[in-house]
Amino acid sequence: MALRPVQVNIKALDPSAVGRFWAAALGWSAYRSGVTTYVGPAGGLVRPDPVVVGIDVVPVPEPKPAVKNRTHLDLATTSPAHQVELVARLTELGARPVDVGQGEVPWRCLADPEGNEFCVLEPREVYRDTGPIAAVVVDCADPRAMARFWGAATDWTVHRVTGDLAVLRSAEGTGPYLEFLRTPDVRTAPDRVRLDLLPYPGDDRAAEVARLRSLGAADLDLGQGDVPWTCLTDPEGHEFCVLALP
Repeated sequence: MALRPVQVNIKALDPSAVGRFWAAALGWSAYRSGVTTYVGPAGGLVRPDPVVVGIDVVPVPEPKPAVKNRTHLDLATTSPAHQVELVARLTELGARPVDVGQGEVPWRCLADPEGNEFCVLEPREVYRDTGPIAAVVVDCADPRAMARFWGAATDWTVHRVTGDLAVLRSAEGTGPYLEFLRTPDVRTAPDRVRLDLLPYPGDDRAAEVARLRSLGAADLDLGQGDVPWTCLTDPEGHEFCVLALP
């Protein structure tokens, strides 16, 4: 049994506007799905997409706290000119530069229209085949512990583990990487950006949730009430949800 990361969940005051931003940023399409806005490749709503990790923007009444998100997206570029063009286009769409303590680096740190941080990377060979999202990056205290939990929780392959970084990717070698980066930051607010996981057809979601608890996950009450998904936290308190099969 295993779970697959299928989408990045972003909370927003205006999910339609934030969804449109990310659709334009990634060259994808925004689809209204109930009260949420799903962002995925053009060509019709396929949820979950069999290859990419989509974005689901959900409405919340509170604005983003004035703290850096613990999870962010890194966007891939194919050349220095592409990086410059993408930053300029994102700025026209409503992104703004942000200082997250990055110093002098070859990538650009920006925030979407509601302040969610992301990075536009310089060209890197490792991300040449990921699509527009190079990586989902999660701040953590112990990348080795995160590799153990998430490697066991999902069917993604652990590619690299050090004291500073753990890297996972789908077993098929498609889509973005999932990276856990050691930082000194501590959790001071509910997660604005999180991962959603999905069982495979034929698997028992309740059994998967029980397995996650045995690995160190804890139940999370977000006031969600009686819903067909389960909210949990990993051993470092990162929020995630196990969705019901469509």
